[in-house]
Amino acid sequence: MKMSQTATLSSKFQISIPKAIRTAQHWEAGLTFAFIPKGTGVLLVPVPRRETLAGMAKGASTTNYRDPSDRF
Repeated sequence: MKMSQTATLSSKFQISIPKAIRTAQHWEAGLTFAFIPKGTGVLLVPVPRRETLAGMAKGASTTNYRDPSDRF
């Protein structure tokens, strides 16, 4: 896959993600993305599905992880 791929913004403000990028990233139709402004550009990040996050923090300590005075 080439590192640089381009796409054109349509009159309906849509962009098609090039196939090489979709294939390399294993992106499928229906995937939700977050747009994060970065300087003059935008970072496009897939939002993970809830099912893929299940058990992610298994065994993590729930004590002494945050100072209560930081909450407000």
